Amino acid sequence: MKKKAIISVSSKQTDEEESIEVVTPGNFYKKNGSYYAVYKETELSGMEGTTTTLKIKQDKFSLIRIGSTSTRMDFDENKKNVSMYKTPYGTIDLGIETNSLNVNVDEQGGNVLINYKISTVGQALKNTELKINIKINE
Repeated sequence: MKKKAIISVSSKQTDEEESIEVVTPGNFYKKNGSYYAVYKETELSGMEGTTTTLKIKQDKFSLIRIGSTSTRMDFDENKKNVSMYKTPYGTIDLGIETNSLNVNVDEQGGNVLINYKISTVGQALKNTELKINIKINE
């Protein structure tokens, strides 16, 4: 059963002082052993017309965007993944190397903390921390 939730997503590159944070209403549910948090991007994020789905398992996390911006970024602890990030301005190849993945989510919501390195072709790896908080809005 879908529950209304407040979803907070914060991303910070460790060599930069400012983080990017989005707090938005969405839906939260469990299906086939995975938790899902789904929300619509807004004009503020620069991705209006995009739906973001966070697929959460204990040992794997996926960020899936469909719409004006499309991608699937997979985070598996101590693994490297490649993602195609499609924007209205073109497609970018992203390399993702997950250092740590901490998932503390149950039927009542919870937290995900991911520390990873991200790179685009020809660019140096950037250490990044992604924090997600899901609060059921009853």
